[in-house]
Amino acid sequence: MASIRDQLGGLVYSTEHGKTCPTCREALDACHCDDMNEQQRLAALDGIVRIRRETSGRKGKGVTTISGIPLSDDELKTLAKTLKKRCGTGGAVKDSIIEIQGDHRDVLRQALSALGYQVKLAGG
Repeated sequence: MASIRDQLGGLVYSTEHGKTCPTCREALDACHCDDMNEQQRLAALDGIVRIRRETSGRKGKGVTTISGIPLSDDELKTLAKTLKKRCGTGGAVKDSIIEIQGDHRDVLRQALSALGYQVKLAGG
C-alpha cells in the first residue's frame, strides 16, 4: 500500500502554461482545434451557394440567408459587408451563414454569380 505522501504527490494544479483548451488539453497558444474545425467545415461543403428567404423565429420579419460559401470566418465577414452595402440594408454572420435583412434574393444572386459562385435559390 502506498503512503499518503505518494498518493498526494501528483500534480493537482499548474499555472505554468496558462489557460488550456478543454478539447485537446494544449495551451491556448498551441491549440489547433479551431483550425481543424474550420477545415472540416470547408471540406463538408458541396460548392453550391444557397440563398433562401426565412421568416421562422423572427416574428414575421423576412431575412435572406446565404449558406454554403467556402470562405473562412474573416472572409465571410468582409463578403457580408459588401453584400449589405449592395442591398442597402443590415445583416449579420451567424454560424457561417450570412443573414441579410429583407428579401434581396435576386440582387444577391446576381452579385454572387458575378463573383464566380454557383448559386441556387432554395426554399419557396
